[in-house]
Parts: sequence; structure tokens; C-alpha cells
Amino acid sequence: MPSKANVEMLEKISESIKNSEGFYLVDYNGLSVKEAQHLRKQLREADAEMKVYKNNLVRLALANAEMPAIDEMLKGTCACVFYNGDPSEAAKAIKNVSKELKKLEFVGGIGENNTVLSADDVKAIADLPSREEIVAKLLGTMNNPMVGIARVCNGVQQGLVTALSAIVDQKNAA
Repeated sequence: MPSKANVEMLEKISESIKNSEGFYLVDYNGLSVKEAQHLRKQLREADAEMKVYKNNLVRLALANAEMPAIDEMLKGTCACVFYNGDPSEAAKAIKNVSKELKKLEFVGGIGENNTVLSADDVKAIADLPSREEIVAKLLGTMNNPMVGIARVCNGVQQGLVTALSAIVDQKNAA
């Protein structure tokens, strides 16, 4: 018979899994309380949260939610980072704090459509540009041909004005 505390914890994990778009697993070994608070603050700004649960309870919650088993990733000191919204923002927050502290490591995770992510997959997600950067690049790319056409159309008029100005200057000089 499982203890009441474990049943409650399993319900919390199941709720976190259900309410998030995905999660990353992070090895937080050696992280002090102050460093963990710093990481949690950065994650809150990225619309994510870090929770530390027992690995066996996470396995059970994933099985109950009919999600893929990631038993090989759930070893040692793993924390779950649940995210909503842009997955790259949470991964970037972890990556930035990891560079700063040199104590965090990506272990893996589960993304959209229950896709199992390896540590390398999560690192690649962290390297992706943000949604705003992608939209700005797309708009810039769409705007370039129109700017070129405007410059070409304007070039004829500008050439005429330059030629007329040169003729006026030449006649004034004489």
C-alpha cells in the first residue's frame, strides 16, 4: 500500500505533466539553494518552473498519462522543468544559467506530441532563435524585394534630377 504522501506527490506530478506543453530533465547535482533560486527565477521569466520529484514517481506519472517511458534518463539527481509557450525560452534559460554556474546539465525530456528528446535535442532547442527573432527575420526577408523595387523605380527619377542639376550648375558656371 503506497503512502499518502507518495499518492499526493503522484497527483501533483500528474497535474504538472497535464498542465504543461512539455518538460526537460536537468541534472542539478551540486547546485546550492541560492543557485537553485536563481535558476527558478530565470525559468519563471520564461514561463517555466522547476520541480524536484522522486524518479520512481515521475515514471509512474508518465505511465499513468500514457506518455513514453524515459527510464534511462531518470537516474540520479534529476529535476523536471515544465514549460508552457515557447519551448526554446525555457531551454535558453537553463542554458544561460548552466553557462554561468557550470553545474547544470541537460538530460533529456519530452516535447510536443510526446516526443522523447535527448540531451542533444534539448541543447539544439536552446540554440534556436526566439519566436520574435524568427518573425523579424521573416518580415525582413519579405520586405527586401519591395525595398529593391522602390529603389529601382526611384533610381530613374533620381538620375534625371542629378542630370538636370548638373546642367544647371554647368550653365551657372558659364
